[in-house]
Amino acid sequence: KRTLLPLLREETSAFIFPCHPAVQRPELQHMVMELLRCIPLLLFLLFVCGLDHFIFSILSIIQHHSFVQYSYQTSHHLTVNVMGTSLMAQLLRGTIGALNTSFDTQVETSNLACLPQPSGMTRQQYLNTCLPLGALALLCLAQVYPFRLRRAIAAFYFPKREKTRVLFLYNKLLRQRKNFMHLQRGRIARQARQPPGLGMALLEWCCRHCPWLRRYLRRSCTVCGTPETPWHRPCPDPDCGALYCEPCW
Repeated sequence: KRTLLPLLREETSAFIFPCHPAVQRPELQHMVMELLRCIPLLLFLLFVCGLDHFIFSILSIIQHHSFVQYSYQTSHHLTVNVMGTSLMAQLLRGTIGALNTSFDTQVETSNLACLPQPSGMTRQQYLNTCLPLGALALLCLAQVYPFRLRRAIAAFYFPKREKTRVLFLYNKLLRQRKNFMHLQRGRIARQARQPPGLGMALLEWCCRHCPWLRRYLRRSCTVCGTPETPWHRPCPDPDCGALYCEPCW
């Protein structure tokens, strides 16, 4: 509960609030990992579509530039004339005259039956191929919201385990906050021992001689870096001037 343990700025980013509509930092990391897993599928899909278009282009070039048509035409005429009126002439005309033939031949053929007949994919077919991958990406973006129900479902079926988890989390936060304050105290002490830089010294001199400039100076909490609000408290030591937010104070 917030009244029991107000969360600091660094602690808030490590938790998932179920009622918050935006994707939070722990969920964002998991969501990015899921989206990265879709990249191999996307690359494979692009490779397959590119290979399909390449093969279709090759077969289409072969179909349009390898068409050959043959035209064959011939004629044959044979006529035997036997002159005379004798018996031998009449006999020859009756026997050899049967050899008289006449015919014309015209043949047209092509290799159309041997050529490939490719059919390319339409835009709708490409779209239908990419739709499952797009749906998978949308599921990766939307899965963070159903995942927030896992803790509520586990708490409903295992209330004792939920109480143990809450107590463990409470004690863990206390230990982390104690260590955090200890580290920040040491950091601030080391920072205070260091001489101020030229820019900081000039800024302090201006604020000391022109107090009205302080209202335009954007300050933040010395511990957690929260921007200044009306609830921030300055250090009571007049020589310090450090600013602290209410939880850090």
